[in-house]
Amino acid sequence: MEKQLPLSFDNTAIAFEHRTDKALKKADFLFSSIGKPWLVKLGAALTPLAFKLGLPVKGLIKNTIFELFCGGENLEEAARTARRLGKFHVGVALDYGVEAMEGEENYDRAVPEFIRAIEYAAANPNIPFIAIKVTGFARFELLERIHAGEALTPAEQEEFARVRQRIRTIAETAARHHIGLLIDAEESWIQQPVDDLADEMMQLFNRQQVIVYNTFQLYRHDRLDFLQASFEKARQRDYLLGAKLVRGAYMEKERRRAEELEYASPIQPDKAAADRDYDAAVRYCMERLDHLAVFIGTHNEQSCMLAAQLLHEKGLPHNHSHVSFSQLLGMSDNITFNLAHAGYNVSKYLPYGPVKDVMPYLIRRAQENTSIAGQMGRELSLIRKELKRRAL
Repeated sequence: MEKQLPLSFDNTAIAFEHRTDKALKKADFLFSSIGKPWLVKLGAALTPLAFKLGLPVKGLIKNTIFELFCGGENLEEAARTARRLGKFHVGVALDYGVEAMEGEENYDRAVPEFIRAIEYAAANPNIPFIAIKVTGFARFELLERIHAGEALTPAEQEEFARVRQRIRTIAETAARHHIGLLIDAEESWIQQPVDDLADEMMQLFNRQQVIVYNTFQLYRHDRLDFLQASFEKARQRDYLLGAKLVRGAYMEKERRRAEELEYASPIQPDKAAADRDYDAAVRYCMERLDHLAVFIGTHNEQSCMLAAQLLHEKGLPHNHSHVSFSQLLGMSDNITFNLAHAGYNVSKYLPYGPVKDVMPYLIRRAQENTSIAGQMGRELSLIRKELKRRAL
C-alpha cells in the first residue's frame, strides 16, 4: 500500500518556529488591523500624505507593516532576512519592490540594480530567484501600442529595441550566475509584448536549464490554453519552458476596464473556475517535468497539496529541481514552512526597497489581503492557535 504523504498545513509549531512570541503577537495585531477595511482605506489615504508633509512616520511603518511584508530597505537587509529564512530551509525570490519610475534614464538606471541583485543572489546559497516587471524597463503606452498591434514609428521601434536589450542584459546575467528570472505578468492589455519578450529570453537562455520563467495568470480564462501553447512552442523550438503559475493580481481593474470599454472581460466568471484552471495547470506541468520547470506561486492550500501529492504519487523526490513553491513574505507561513520541513523547494517572495518607495506595494498588499475572502481569518486563526499552544 502507498505510504501517505507526510504533509500537513495545520502544524503551527513548524509554521511559526521562526517567530518569537513577541513577533507572533505583533503579527496578530497587524493582521487584526488589516482585517478592518475602513482602517486600510484610511491608511492608504493618509500615509502618502504623511510622507509628502515630511511627518516622522517612517519608523512606525518600518517596525509594523514593512517588517511583516518586506525583507529590508536594501540588498544587505534583504540578505539578512534571507539568511534567517535559510535556517529553516526556505529560499528567497528577491523582488525590488519600488514602483517603476518612468523615463528612459530611470529604465536604464534600473538595470544595474537588478544585475547587482542577481550577483548578490549568486553569492548567497538560498536566493534562487529574482523577479522583474517589464514595466520597470518600458513605457506603459509603448507596450499598449504593441499589444494592440499598432504600427510603431522608427523612434518607437528604437525605444522597444532598448527595452529588449535591458531585459536581455538582465537575463544574460541571470544565466551566467544560474539564478532563476521570474518575469511577472502585467495587465491584459499590455501582456502580449511581455509574453513575447519572455518567450524570446527562454529561447535564448533555457537550453540546458530553466533560467527564465514567464507568468501565467489563471484567473484569466484563456491562460490554461496559453500555457499549453507555450509548452508546444518551446518543444518545437527546442528550449525548456519556465512556468510561474499564479491566480492573478488585477481582477478588479481588469473587470472595470472591460466594462468601461465594453469588451468581454478576460477574467474567469468565478473563483471556482480560476481554481479549476489553476489545478489543471499544476497537473499539466507535473506531467511534463522533463521539458519544463514550474514555480507554484499561490497561497491556496489545496493547490499546494495537489502539487506535493503529485510528486509523491510519481515517486519523484520532494526537492525535484523543476518544482518550486512560493508564498509572499508575511503570509501563509503554514504552507511555506511545512513544505520546507517536508523537504520541498519553497521560497518566500521577498520585496525590498526604501520604506517610502515601497509604500504603493504595501498599500496594495493590505488592500488585497482585505479583499481575499477568508485570508485574514485563516492567518489569524493559525497565529492564535500557535499562541495558545505556546501558552500551555
